Amino acid sequence: MPSFTTDNELFTPDDKLELLFNPELIPASVKAELPSDLHIRPLARTDYHRAHIRILSVLTSAPDPGLSGYQSTFDAQRTCANTYYTLVIVNKATDQIVGVGCVFIERKFLRNLGKVGHIEDIAVSKDMQGKKLGLRVIQALTGISESLGCYKTILNCSDDNIPFYKKCGYEKKENEMAKYNTAPIAPSRSSTPKL
Repeated sequence: MPSFTTDNELFTPDDKLELLFNPELIPASVKAELPSDLHIRPLARTDYHRAHIRILSVLTSAPDPGLSGYQSTFDAQRTCANTYYTLVIVNKATDQIVGVGCVFIERKFLRNLGKVGHIEDIAVSKDMQGKKLGLRVIQALTGISESLGCYKTILNCSDDNIPFYKKCGYEKKENEMAKYNTAPIAPSRSSTPKL
């Protein structure tokens, strides 16, 4: 696959990256719907340098874990085969991430040892919102979940986002309950302080 270049900026093709999962799992129909200047692919071990954490800060607090912490978490997810499917949309002109989302697969004892896909962490760069990138991420993650045999794919969202997810084919079902840990959380050993 040739590199895409514009004005000395370089797009890194998939075959030059260490990816979280096989890119063939991303539905071709979703890839075809993206503008030609954008590319959807699995998260790469080097995406720390492509603004992955900055894009996540659109959602909530996303402190910089440092390169070592980032890569340690990537490696940990990669060793959990058939579980984590984080994907990104990359602007080819800048080789920077403009959209992200994840589906992780939960294996159950019920429903004949069924599987459930949990969609998490959908974020689109503020300057790229309104271009249906969030829809494409949801379509890709749902497609991955269904292709892996999940009997349902679920997500949590704020009331403000219900209309968006309904457009994506999801329906309001049940209620979410949450209990947040109020004790200070110590940084993991794999985290490194910012220098």
